Amino acid sequence: MSNSLALTVAVPLSQEQTWRAVIDWRGQSKWMLQTTVWVDGEQESGIGTKIAAFTGPLHRLYPRFKKFGLLDLMEVTAWHPPIRCEVIHYGSILKGSGVFEVEAVDDSHSLFHWSEEIEAPRAVFLLVRPFILIGVKISLARFVRQQE
Repeated sequence: MSNSLALTVAVPLSQEQTWRAVIDWRGQSKWMLQTTVWVDGEQESGIGTKIAAFTGPLHRLYPRFKKFGLLDLMEVTAWHPPIRCEVIHYGSILKGSGVFEVEAVDDSHSLFHWSEEIEAPRAVFLLVRPFILIGVKISLARFVRQQE
């Protein structure tokens, strides 16, 4: 069963600048809560790019905690700069799809729309949804602060 999550933040940058910041995969490690992100392979952008993200409590400070977390494996399936990037989650635990969309407001402001379709039993999704939303809200607020 597929379950939806979506959030939007206003960013004090042009659409192009926001796009570059959003698709800086490794740079997401600076704003994604408790997450380290890397490109898995040599392709850095476009359809077919593979991205991996490990999210876990304290994994950066204490390597022994690296067993406690989630490895999210993604592949870019649609690429329309500077507007839209779509990914598929194909890891052993997290499956579904995600969309990063950047909407121009004016020459120096944009909106960053983040959405996910997570494949999970409804009961499990309803249990973890509040925690995912809190984590993503914190992460997106950090992203905006980083751009100011």
